[in-house]
Amino acid sequence: MTSPTPATAATRQDPRPWGLLFVLAGNMLIDALEVSVLVVAAPSIGADLGLAPAVLQWTISGFAIGFGGLLLFGARMVALLGRRRVYLAALLAFTAASLVAALATDPALLTATRFVKGFCAALTAPTGLAIISTAFREGRVRDRAVSVYTLFGAAGFTAGLLLSGLLTAVSWRWTLAFPAPVVLVLFLFARRLLPPDEPDAADPHRGEREGVGGRKPTAESAPVTTVARRYDLAGAAALAGSLLTLVYGISLMAEHGWRDARPLTALALGTTLIAVFVMVERRAPRPLMDTGLAAHGPLIRSALGAAALNGSYIGLLFVLTLHLQTVLGRSPLETALALLPASVPLAVTALFSGGLVRRFGAARLIAAGAVPPFAGQLLLLRDDASMRYLSVVLPVLLLVAAGFVLAFAALNMQAVSGLPATRRGMAGGIYQTGVQTGAALMAALVAALLQMNRAAAGASAADVVSGYRPALLLIAAVGAGGLVVGVSGLADRHRKPGRCDG
Repeated sequence: MTSPTPATAATRQDPRPWGLLFVLAGNMLIDALEVSVLVVAAPSIGADLGLAPAVLQWTISGFAIGFGGLLLFGARMVALLGRRRVYLAALLAFTAASLVAALATDPALLTATRFVKGFCAALTAPTGLAIISTAFREGRVRDRAVSVYTLFGAAGFTAGLLLSGLLTAVSWRWTLAFPAPVVLVLFLFARRLLPPDEPDAADPHRGEREGVGGRKPTAESAPVTTVARRYDLAGAAALAGSLLTLVYGISLMAEHGWRDARPLTALALGTTLIAVFVMVERRAPRPLMDTGLAAHGPLIRSALGAAALNGSYIGLLFVLTLHLQTVLGRSPLETALALLPASVPLAVTALFSGGLVRRFGAARLIAAGAVPPFAGQLLLLRDDASMRYLSVVLPVLLLVAAGFVLAFAALNMQAVSGLPATRRGMAGGIYQTGVQTGAALMAALVAALLQMNRAAAGASAADVVSGYRPALLLIAAVGAGGLVVGVSGLADRHRKPGRCDG
């Protein structure tokens, strides 16, 4: 008599698969709230450590760079080393980085921990969904599991705002430390519940992982050059290095000005590394990114649209958080509650978003979803002299939320539409890289503009508010770009309303 498979166990109401789902969804929640906890805590961190906005933004962009810059590399690690091993190691590394971050007094060390946690999220977030696809039987059982996983991810940002508001009132260090015990508990359960890795005939790296004759290669038997090519270390270093260098160049501009040689050199180097990454991927025997996907219109439109939506959102929250706490004197908890209207609607409607896409089509929802955020950004520009909460800020937050409700799921689904199953994983990785790149670059640019204009502004509150305008203009420009990308997707005359393709 054979032992039951995980899928069979799920149909018999075995509690183990649902315990596994608790672990995976719980970790997804932690990954999702990692950005929002720092949005609210940022002013307190800056005041305590004496950090200017251009330095403070690294607490946000560092995580986004680790996540987006190493997401494709993380997928390669999972393919070669196995899901279980990588997932457990990432949980332990995340726990350690959380503890170190909570004790850090040096901005460089704090940024490094954020980068490490971003990389850990790049290893666990997509892997969790892959584990669900094999641990739960296809059909209603798996759909229910995916819905729970998605709901936890959508609710993570909201949970992060609330937790940060509560914990920062005690100390901002608790916002960095609290994930450590939670993730450690998840690790202990994961050791018992994560299924062992099974051979996957569709895995293009199976032979490399198992070695000739089914024997796993040892470190001694694998030359360094072979290991480097197998993991595509050159491509990973070029991609992550380009994002790090670009953000560093932007932060230097805040300190030395736009015409100084140091930031211009850093930006030139970052741009060069992007070109190097493309060249490496075209020549690599097993590239991290299939450059042929660059010709797939739905994927590129989704990545650009999501980068604009997420980037403008993060930039807006950065401005509003600093305004609420430093100008209006709101407490961290009051700030968190004030920002909730921008995130709660998505969490509430997450389970219904797939039905909206199937009914109206991804392209239509993406185009429609780009309109409300841009309208909110224009409203904020028109009344930026007052920045009153009820009459200006709250309507803007609700308009941004409407954009996410309409477009968030549609962007995800359009990114992989029209592609064979074997290419959807890489397409999803490219899409998420675009999402995180938008967040990293916008956080750096907005912070740089705020710092440069703060130096030129006067001491009064009105002068400080007037210094927001360049940053708000940038946010609106990015929102307009997202709208253009969204509307361009409607030009495909072969798309039908009921389809999810791009």
